[in-house]
Formats: sequence, structure tokens, C-alpha cells
Amino acid sequence: MAYRGASALAAGLLLAGCAMPYSPAPVATNFASTQQPKLQAAAHWGVIARHMATELGPTLKTAPSRSLYVDPLQPSIFSTGVKSHLVTALVNDGFVIVKNPVPGALKIELDTQVVAFSADRPQYRYAGLPTALASGAWVLTSIQHSPEWLLTAGVYGFDAHRWFTAQFAPGDTPKTEMIVTVSVADEQRYYARNTSVYYTSDEDLALYDAALAAPVPTSKTFAVKDH
Repeated sequence: MAYRGASALAAGLLLAGCAMPYSPAPVATNFASTQQPKLQAAAHWGVIARHMATELGPTLKTAPSRSLYVDPLQPSIFSTGVKSHLVTALVNDGFVIVKNPVPGALKIELDTQVVAFSADRPQYRYAGLPTALASGAWVLTSIQHSPEWLLTAGVYGFDAHRWFTAQFAPGDTPKTEMIVTVSVADEQRYYARNTSVYYTSDEDLALYDAALAAPVPTSKTFAVKDH
């Protein structure tokens, strides 16, 4: 009887704790799992630029001016590279891109913001992997069990592992992220605007943060005297 009473009391306390309707602060919860690309090569900058051109294309075709000027607001290596890719994509799409601002031209502003979070953030990248490997094993069930079958199964299992995990960037979750915003505007209003967020390699931070970029060597002039 005492055991039942203690169990009932414990269960009641547990339910009471779970049903607490008030708290002094909001309860911290996780967002639903999402995926965010990690920039690891200059070719990825071209992918970003082509995505920008695709997103802005419908608006640019109906804008009051077809003359465009691309203006990176931060002089980082990344911004310079994306500008080159974006100009190429827009020119190939038939838009008129001027090298310098001219009256009546629409400005395409490229704005980047580098954000650094705390290091050692967790990354749960292998959700669903057991199901994928089970599917791969199911494909191999028609092969006879022999030493050759075991070797083949190991090879295909390794290939299946690489196939289903290739989408995930290697290493720990980067602490550095970058907010990239592209806007089409004139002196009065915005006509289009798109914002995306990317991971960047912590070791490549100087490529994305203009303040950390190595200064360009300046030329010096020396006077030469004849003797």
C-alpha cells in the first residue's frame, strides 16, 4: 500500500511539473531542422550570382529603366567576385550594364554582413542515415552470401554512405555566417530585394570580411639623381 501511495505521489508530481502553465521567461526551443549552404570555393560565388540574376530578372524586365549599375557596398574579395559573376549573368541575359553610374540607371546594391557566433556549435547532419543504409542493404539481398558477396556488400555500403552524406559539408559547424542582400533601387524606392544566408569557412574569413582583407600594396616613387 505504501509503495502504491509513493508511486501515485511521484506520478502526480511529475504530471504537475509537466503541466506548469506559467514561467518567468519564454522556454527555449529549437527551430525545425533546416539546411544552409557552405561557401567553399569561388565557383560557389558564381552560383550565388546566377541565383541573384534569376530572382531579379522578372522585376528588372518590367523596371522603368533597363540600364543597370552593380555596386558592392563592401570592398571584400567576395563582393568583388560576386559582382563579376553577377555582371556576367546579367549581360548574358540581355540587360544593359554600365561601368559607372549614369543618370536614370537603376543601382543593384550588393550588401554583405559577416556574423560570428560561438564556436563548437552542434551539428546533427546524419539524420535518416540508418534508413538510407538499410535501403542499400536491401538492394544487395539478391546476391549470394559468399566472400565475394561480403566484399561487394562492403564496397556498395561504403558508396551508399558517401552518396547519402555527400550533401553535408565536412567538419564542425562553422561559427561564421554571412548575410547577403541584393537590392534594385533608385533614389526614391526599392524595386526588388532578396536576402540569403550562408555558412563560410572560419579559415577563409578574410575573403568575406573587408576589414580583415590584406591591404593592397601601394606603389612608391623614388627620385633618381644623376652624378
